Amino acid sequence: MDGNPITPAGMAALRARYEQLLHTDRPAIVEVVRWAAGNGDRSENGDYIYGRKRLREIDRELGHLAKRMAAARVIDPARQSERDRVLFGCSVEIADDDDNRRTLTLVGDDEQDAGLSKIGWSAPIVRALRGAKVGDVRRVALPGGEKNWEVLAISWPDA
Repeated sequence: MDGNPITPAGMAALRARYEQLLHTDRPAIVEVVRWAAGNGDRSENGDYIYGRKRLREIDRELGHLAKRMAAARVIDPARQSERDRVLFGCSVEIADDDDNRRTLTLVGDDEQDAGLSKIGWSAPIVRALRGAKVGDVRRVALPGGEKNWEVLAISWPDA
């Protein structure tokens, strides 16, 4: 899959963060810096120094988000035609050799959240599972060693 795949919800979250930074957070910090600059000596003015630092951080994040959104390729998982294989956007139930079961949802790297079992498209476990069908066993190289995972079920969001 070319580019940076992302779900429509993931792209909306990136856009919302970008808009929040650009139209709310940045203007508020600019106003604080403007006020602090008017107070005289800037070398010992904490509001001014912190404000300038925060502006640089916001500008870096805006640049990063702009690049990620430009490289993103929105893929709606509900519209996937091949529903019998592990592909972008599906939820897959897997079990290891000790029958420890997990359900993972395959999402874009910009929207991954391990606490919610949303695993990024370039994660090692996802790379190993790509294209698998129910019943397939895949070996995954993890930091703790190699592990075999069997695909038990594949599900897709409704259209």
